Amino acid sequence: MKVQRVSLWLLGAMLILCSAYTRSLRRCPISVEMRHLEESFQEIKRAIQTKDNFQNVTILSTLGALQNTKPLDVCCVTKNLLAFYMDRVFKDHQESDPQILRKISSIANSFLYMQKTLQQCQVQRQCRCSQEATNATKIIHDNYDQLEVPSASIKSLGELNVFLAWIGKNHQETSAA
Repeated sequence: MKVQRVSLWLLGAMLILCSAYTRSLRRCPISVEMRHLEESFQEIKRAIQTKDNFQNVTILSTLGALQNTKPLDVCCVTKNLLAFYMDRVFKDHQESDPQILRKISSIANSFLYMQKTLQQCQVQRQCRCSQEATNATKIIHDNYDQLEVPSASIKSLGELNVFLAWIGKNHQETSAA
């Protein structure tokens, strides 16, 4: 009888520990002021989207894979999309309006901070990439590559709200968990 109780207690403890471990792998917390990012985007949205000559083409918006990202892949997809914006979109975009340039720079600085946070998670092996996560971000790169660089960067900046909403949804739950 005592052996059964001890076995059940150990089993329960293992389930709780495994659940906590899985949650810690699920997402790496990134603390960034989302309201600031969203406000910065709203201030440039109209100017950027009026330059978009391909209204019927999307890079992020129709990507169901982004909305259907599994919890264990959130860190990887976030890391990959932050790198996509930092290494391609922000670098490729040529902006002449200094106010818009300042807002884009502010967003890029926030993204850089998030990247550094996720790098720490990767060092701790809490940010693994499944094949699905890799494929989802590859689709985004492929969509980007189908347009000429100036058009692709404008399109990606204009769709930044999709990524920001996704970050808010997937990383807000982290701080609440």
